[in-house]
Amino acid sequence: MGKRILVVDDEPDLLKVILLRLKKKTMYEVYGCTQGQEVLDIVRQVVPDLIILDVYLPIINGDDFTRILKKDAKLKHIPVILISAATASLDERAKKCGADGYLSKPFEPEELINIRPPLKIAF
Repeated sequence: MGKRILVVDDEPDLLKVILLRLKKKTMYEVYGCTQGQEVLDIVRQVVPDLIILDVYLPIINGDDFTRILKKDAKLKHIPVILISAATASLDERAKKCGADGYLSKPFEPEELINIRPPLKIAF
């Protein structure tokens, strides 16, 4: 079974670009969704090796989802990278919710491709 990445962004066009780039440039299985509400169900089904998560999502935001994930004994090992265009507080938000790193939008898709453990991006 190959490595899996789950990308969550409420902007369908951006999500599509990220997914296409990751599929083209990596050997990972890549999954995507646009709503925070769907994320936990997908995580439990797929158990990704990395979650790239937009901060601002409908229903449940990226901060809250990360907190929920990091409290779940079966899922807390999954690294979470927050992404957002609201860069002023992104570092602080990522630290407070327990994310493993963050990337500011806009970013080059290659920045995602080059992510390797440890995932302490920009901390």
